[in-house]
Amino acid sequence: MNWIILIIAGLFEVAFAYCLGKAKEATGIDIYLWYGGFLVCATISFLLLIKAIQTIPVGTGYAVWTGVGAVGTVLVGILVFKDPSNFWRVFFITTLIGSIIGLKAVSH
Repeated sequence: MNWIILIIAGLFEVAFAYCLGKAKEATGIDIYLWYGGFLVCATISFLLLIKAIQTIPVGTGYAVWTGVGAVGTVLVGILVFKDPSNFWRVFFITTLIGSIIGLKAVSH
């Protein structure tokens, strides 16, 4: 169950990065709404991470959390914010996904 919580925490990390990207593009009061969304998502992400590492080794949990966040944020950047996509970016995202799966596979 805590592995699912950890993945959800990573998805909230993606959400807070998304909010930062949208705040960068926003004007007026919308900036504050996006920053508010960032604070809410960051808080939820950290609370779920704290819950997950109660049974998952902290090093593994933190690495998976940041990995899920990194992969998700890069994908959101490419799909939503039109960040560049090329062979090497996709290659290294794929290796990161493999590393996340590997950490899960070798953790007890």
